[in-house]
Amino acid sequence: MTGAREQDRRGGCCGSVANYLSSAKFLLYVGHFLSTWGDRMWHFAVSVFLVELYGNSLLLTAVYGLVVAGSVLVLGAIIGDWVDKNARLKVAQTSLVVQNVSVILCGIILMMVFLHKDELLTMYHGWVLTSCYILIITIANIANLASTATAITIQRDWIVVVAGEDRSRLADMNATVRRIDQLTNILAPMAVGQIMTFGSAVIGCGFISGWNLVSMCVEYFLLWKVYQKTPALAVKATLKVEEAELKQLNLHKETEPKPLESTHLMGDKDLAVHAPEPEPEPSCASQLAEPLRTFRDGWVSYARQPVFLAGLGLAFLYMTVLGFDCITTGYAYTQGLSGSPADGRLGRHGILGTVAFTGLRRRCGLVRTGLISGCAQLSCLVLCVVSVFMPGSPLDLTVSPFQDIRSRPSPCPPCPRAPRPALPTARPAANGSVTTLAAPEVELGLSAESVLSVSLLFAGVIAARIGLWSFDLTVTQLLQENVIESERGIINGVQNSMNYLLDLLHFIMVILAPNPEAFGLLVLISVSFVAMGHAMYFRFAQKTLGSQLFACGPVEKEAPSENQASTSVV
Repeated sequence: MTGAREQDRRGGCCGSVANYLSSAKFLLYVGHFLSTWGDRMWHFAVSVFLVELYGNSLLLTAVYGLVVAGSVLVLGAIIGDWVDKNARLKVAQTSLVVQNVSVILCGIILMMVFLHKDELLTMYHGWVLTSCYILIITIANIANLASTATAITIQRDWIVVVAGEDRSRLADMNATVRRIDQLTNILAPMAVGQIMTFGSAVIGCGFISGWNLVSMCVEYFLLWKVYQKTPALAVKATLKVEEAELKQLNLHKETEPKPLESTHLMGDKDLAVHAPEPEPEPSCASQLAEPLRTFRDGWVSYARQPVFLAGLGLAFLYMTVLGFDCITTGYAYTQGLSGSPADGRLGRHGILGTVAFTGLRRRCGLVRTGLISGCAQLSCLVLCVVSVFMPGSPLDLTVSPFQDIRSRPSPCPPCPRAPRPALPTARPAANGSVTTLAAPEVELGLSAESVLSVSLLFAGVIAARIGLWSFDLTVTQLLQENVIESERGIINGVQNSMNYLLDLLHFIMVILAPNPEAFGLLVLISVSFVAMGHAMYFRFAQKTLGSQLFACGPVEKEAPSENQASTSVV
């Protein structure tokens, strides 16, 4: 009897594992991992490729970033509207194929340019090479737009349908997807960086193109399997509304009173009088204005959403230089730090943020989780504010932001024994970071006092990632639960546009004050925008929960009906 029970228990465990591995949820995770891994490799590698192509200059990389941000800003609502108006499987497969084919083509073109750059430079006074640059940036931008469509349809729509009406399951799936994002952010650039370091840029292009070709086929199959295992994905609110309108129109035509027999004796002339006139075809000007109307309607609908303040608060968090991007890393280099050991810590703290989100949502409710996460992030950013006024901070507002750092008078005569730090190169480091390529072997002789300010800055940035990612997951789930199904695409498209808009503003802010002496001012402005974003969320929470804002325990129902989930945030 004992042996039989043990065998049944083992069989039950194996069956549970097999069921999970074949479930739609797990297949969705695998597809997202493959997609995100390819995206992270490509986003890292394309910046390195553009730097190497243009003689270790950041010009092409800056142009590429500007084109990408501007495209999503303008086309975000239109992409979301396309997601809403088409069948789910068609949208997912089309965006997947366009994205991967664009990356493959871009990789092949880059390989050809790297191999024949000298010949292309002499053809038609270099215009052929310039045309290749334009073609590469254009195709890469198309890949990014397709990636945006994929993210909207999978992370904002499919995941909601797969989770069903269970909010706890939706929260767990959102957290797992974000953990996958954090892991691939660390590991994918490291992998392609190793390949390009020990190989070459051409080998890197070939590897990425081959990866996307194989990944596209696997992801296409996984999408089809998830679609098969989740029958609810075949039913879409927008298509149901169109079918209902068509049925109502046909019913109206069938119930119209038929003409009497005497009317037929009057000839075809009277019949022509009562025949319905065909609808006029839209003019060319109306068709051209359709994208503009979609853009306008999308932003108007976004502003009318009950979670508008929460989404706007999330967008304000993008107006910051405290994201540990190339700007923050470049500032660290100017302060004498030549390595970037914090990349792994950022990923670990991001994963801790996803763990904190699931626990807080279960104990305090979704809306209050955003409040707690915002307070945690702001508390950690206090370290960044303190670092501005600590010894070693280069803050000096008397220095003109437009003064060339090379023409600035030195405060003390140069010491012949102190070697100047080597400039960073364009080759990727083993840790997958392009902005951390300063020579670590240079001994700068930094004192503990000079490192104190920048160390406090990085400590605040790293610690704030826990609250940041928990808050991001909170707003993401609020959008998923409270935006009606027929508008999920266009609302999330506008949200992406808002995020890119504030991200562009933070780059403009850096352009207006690029010197290290003004970085402290940028830190203060960034923390102010983060505080304003969380103030907007606090106002949203106050309007949503009212007198229960500071009550204990969750107030959200775990399994609301579809109408409740689309009209109420509690």
